[in-house]
Amino acid sequence: MTVIKQDDFIQSIQDALQHISYFHPVDYIKALGAAYDVEQGPAAKDAIAQILTNSRMCAEGHRPLCQDTGIVVVFLKVGMNVKWETAMSVTDMVNEGVRRAYLQPDNVLRASIVSDPAFTRKNTRDNTPAVVHYELVPGDTVEVKLAAKGGGSENKSKFAMLNPTDDLVDWVLKTVPTMGAGWCPPGMLGIGIGGSAEKAMMLAKESLMESIDMTQLKARGPKTRMEELRIELFDKVNALGIGAQGLGGLSTVLDVKIMDYPTHAASKPVAMIPNCAATRHAHFTLDGSGAAHLPIPKLSDWPDVTWVPDLSAKSVNLDTLTPAETRTWKAGDRLLLNGKMLTGRDAAHKRIAEIFAKGESLPAGVDFTNRVIYYVGPVDPVRDEVVGPAGPTTATRMDKFTEMMLAKTGLIGMIGKSERGPMGLEAIRKHRAVYLMAVGGAAYLVAKAIRHSRVVAFQDLGMEAVYEFDVENMPVTVAVDSEGGNVHETGPKEWQEKIRSLPVLT
Repeated sequence: MTVIKQDDFIQSIQDALQHISYFHPVDYIKALGAAYDVEQGPAAKDAIAQILTNSRMCAEGHRPLCQDTGIVVVFLKVGMNVKWETAMSVTDMVNEGVRRAYLQPDNVLRASIVSDPAFTRKNTRDNTPAVVHYELVPGDTVEVKLAAKGGGSENKSKFAMLNPTDDLVDWVLKTVPTMGAGWCPPGMLGIGIGGSAEKAMMLAKESLMESIDMTQLKARGPKTRMEELRIELFDKVNALGIGAQGLGGLSTVLDVKIMDYPTHAASKPVAMIPNCAATRHAHFTLDGSGAAHLPIPKLSDWPDVTWVPDLSAKSVNLDTLTPAETRTWKAGDRLLLNGKMLTGRDAAHKRIAEIFAKGESLPAGVDFTNRVIYYVGPVDPVRDEVVGPAGPTTATRMDKFTEMMLAKTGLIGMIGKSERGPMGLEAIRKHRAVYLMAVGGAAYLVAKAIRHSRVVAFQDLGMEAVYEFDVENMPVTVAVDSEGGNVHETGPKEWQEKIRSLPVLT
């Protein structure tokens, strides 16, 4: 009988979460490298170069691929012959592993989990609890599939109860464009078909634990109808032209994974969950011989791609920025930002709204006049860092605050990831402001552009506090200009048309 010891199980969870925080799976690295080689869209190619460069930097520096170090999801297959040597429940052991991993001093990970989700939303400070799924199976081992799932991609999850005769491909092709770019493509799509509502969602999530193998599948040809469906969806989703970061291009997905389960004759539950550019998952088996050891990728596994600032990019001094200058920028322009900016995301915007509602003034040090705000919740620094990985968060969540910020604070620009929604776009156009896009999935690379960081307000909000960053050559793209030009509208449309004329993709 296999005996799984408490310390071995906890250590395995801790080590795996640390491992996936800074090592991309090799299959993802190679797939993204291949996408870079064939990409023809300049903006998309630049974004992929940033993601690949960031990935290698994180592997070398053992720091998070993304500032959003995710919610931990674990799938356990527990052999029925296994004996546990522990006084804790298995879920408690998982959570202890999460706690130790996220508080590990040499690579602190961002705590993103909040309790009391409907009301106080208080941060648990150690990223617990995890979401744990169990299956009891014959055997004498414990199989662990583990992921750290970012909020930006998780928020784009989709579900539908289709009629039995409805076409799955049609639903996917109608639904993917509604997801926008907040899930940080290029990544993977996980699809679950059948079972019940909750089973379909679990199938979609578990499918994302599989390795990327679309290139190999297409090379040998499909052997089953499910493989035919995967290839069809892969080709047709990429033909939408959404591209890296939604900027328009050839690669929106690197793979499509599908798992199914028998369902009711009257039902066709379908779930779709994307995985972002910070694809993080691990798979190991415990057999009683000790803690798990995951293979360490070699630096030679990364393609020879190093992002450097575009020589044609405009250098911008944030300390002397004026509305007149921002109104000369056009959608698609690449900028290198220098100087001071303030940060703020969901909780900070909510608190600012509450302050204005009371007729009070903003705290000292929080002056947005002729400044830009960066939507970010950084990782805490370690060693000699000024700040930990500090990539952008999804900008659409701040749309409902945009009119307030532009009308009442003197703010003239915003930085985030992905597109803006109708409410945000209306406010930007009304006030002739600008929205700048940083690359999601390049958090460590962005952090290297931050030369100084200090909290100026709302310290109790943790990573959601308002910081002041002093940046040097921080790369951004003008996503929405003061006239309303919008690369997230024009880019995919342009590339959808171009893709139709490419024989290899038709």
